[in-house]
Amino acid sequence: MFRTVAELISITENENITIAEAMIRQEMDIHDRSREEIIGQMEQNLSVMEKAVEDGLKGAHSQSGLVGGDALLLQEYIKTGNSLSGDLVLDAVSKAVATNEVNAAMGIICATPTAGSAGCVPGALFAVKERLNPTREEMIDFLFTSGAFGFVVANNAFISGAAGGCQAEVGSAAAMASAAVVEMAGGTPQQSAEAFAITLKNMLGLVCDPVAGLVEVPCVKRNAAGASNAIVSADMALAGITSKIPCDEVIGAMYRVGKQMPSSLRETAEGGLAATPTGRALAAQIAGNNVTKE
Repeated sequence: MFRTVAELISITENENITIAEAMIRQEMDIHDRSREEIIGQMEQNLSVMEKAVEDGLKGAHSQSGLVGGDALLLQEYIKTGNSLSGDLVLDAVSKAVATNEVNAAMGIICATPTAGSAGCVPGALFAVKERLNPTREEMIDFLFTSGAFGFVVANNAFISGAAGGCQAEVGSAAAMASAAVVEMAGGTPQQSAEAFAITLKNMLGLVCDPVAGLVEVPCVKRNAAGASNAIVSADMALAGITSKIPCDEVIGAMYRVGKQMPSSLRETAEGGLAATPTGRALAAQIAGNNVTKE
């Protein structure tokens, strides 16, 4: 059993297995369930993610009116051929946004690791799918690899915005996605760890400041940034770039930064963007509309 990234990488190297396989074995051991049951449950998660992306790309809008339709706008922009950041990155961004727009519209998503950060992993997965043409089994492995790193974060730091800010939610989700992209692209387990560290370093200190207390603004666009961060960091790791700060130490730093954050910046809607004049005006408007409806 592993509890740190260093232990996870050691297992993969000593036993000559993938990160996904190490996670499957650990899940079997922890939950005393068969391989078939563990993989079957993850395939269900994959199916939920697929449908959320599909529904989001058809257009999804929240009841508050704060978010909706941006995933479609991005897909239309990609079709123009004028994008600056490239089709694959923008496709990942669009599919991340689609997932979170479905979440905001009260649709069904798969929390990876939370509902508010649910767009990063599927956004990255379904974008690189178009480039790498993975089998269904490889797509399921992608989720196990993401989960292995998420397991380490959850047991050594935190994955909720209320506990550690958005760095713990979108930061962790983006890093999980980046590590999985590397493995799907043929990188080594150590390169997956480098990608995770690079991604999370880029999001250290990110606060959780939802306008009106809703997981919509700025959450949806942060998932977009997280998905693009994941892809770029994966490319850096695959190119041979390493993180000077080891992966487990980056996770430790994230934990300490989160503990130092004031409560106003940890999902209370009392600081950051939620406390701007426009943020407060939107919160009052939404509250007024809810009173009227009641």
